[in-house]
Amino acid sequence: MKIKDLIAPLEQWAPRSLQEDYDNSGLQVGDPEAEVSSAMVCLDCTEAVVEEAAATGCGLIISHHPVIFKGLKSLVARTYVERTILAALKHGIALYAIHTNLDNVIDGVNGEIAARLGLTGLRVLDPKPAQLSKLVVFVPLSHADAVRDAAFAAGAGHIGGYDECSFAVGGAGTFRPGPGSRPFVGEQGARHSEAEMRLELILPVFRQHAVLSAIRSVHPYEEMAYDLYLLANEHQGIGSGLVGEWPTPIAETDFLDSLKQVFGLQVVRHTRLTGRAIRRVALCGGSGAFLLTKAIAAGADAYVTGDVKYHQFFDADGKLLLADIGHYGSEQFTMHLAQRRLGEHFPTFAVRLTEIVTDPIYHH
Repeated sequence: MKIKDLIAPLEQWAPRSLQEDYDNSGLQVGDPEAEVSSAMVCLDCTEAVVEEAAATGCGLIISHHPVIFKGLKSLVARTYVERTILAALKHGIALYAIHTNLDNVIDGVNGEIAARLGLTGLRVLDPKPAQLSKLVVFVPLSHADAVRDAAFAAGAGHIGGYDECSFAVGGAGTFRPGPGSRPFVGEQGARHSEAEMRLELILPVFRQHAVLSAIRSVHPYEEMAYDLYLLANEHQGIGSGLVGEWPTPIAETDFLDSLKQVFGLQVVRHTRLTGRAIRRVALCGGSGAFLLTKAIAAGADAYVTGDVKYHQFFDADGKLLLADIGHYGSEQFTMHLAQRRLGEHFPTFAVRLTEIVTDPIYHH
């Protein structure tokens, strides 16, 4: 399979346009036209992971964290980053990263954490702005259903927990076909009036091209009239962190014990117990202390993340239980998530999980 075909469903799921400005997701090493017979998924791409991929015949490594994060001025094996890239080039292995774009979709990194914890009623903790558009398209009545169905199939019409959402109003459109035109209705040089429908749909910004292409494929007019508006509305499926609930509250100590069990941890760093039961839980994989105030505002009883600094524990201020399960601990199941996603699209293609634990932090 070509690399570009293998990563296509990943980029439909978590488009690179959703990554943060500082990030570097996407294909980092390799030719998208190259063919591979198997791939390996990991959280961190290291020299050891590259050697493991080479030994198992994997021509592509899909990591969550980009190995190339900052600009490189040379490749001379001075750092682990340079050595990892040189090893990949030596073995002809392509490197691909799916990082903050996967953090920013509701069924991505944080959705996996929430699923492992059994949380329901999920919503994004900090929705990303400017992620929704409204499409208005004018279509003859005879083709309105076909255009609407094509738009829905391409990803338009989702509002919260509802899909196939649209609004339509009838009217009359006028046009005069010019020289060289091939009108679906009407004649060249003569003004024509046609009963049309004004169809309005909401869609994610990153779906604009796909939705417009799908509509054009079924729209009968040679020149399709449409408008696109960028909305201030929040997209509740795109952004940082998640918040969800359990049907029954549990004691704080039971909550901390469950974190250790679910994530296989020796220890959980946390703030002083509040004396209140835990029902609503906010979370963010990786370094998520920047969302602490959002978690408090959301009424969370606990906030789970990693990489919390000393003074940030004070910021919880007894308003919730802040639990630090580590960067690796919170994101370790991301590779299982990516493997499942690829398996859904390519059930006969071999996608392996690395057997190497890349957590650089040890506990004695």
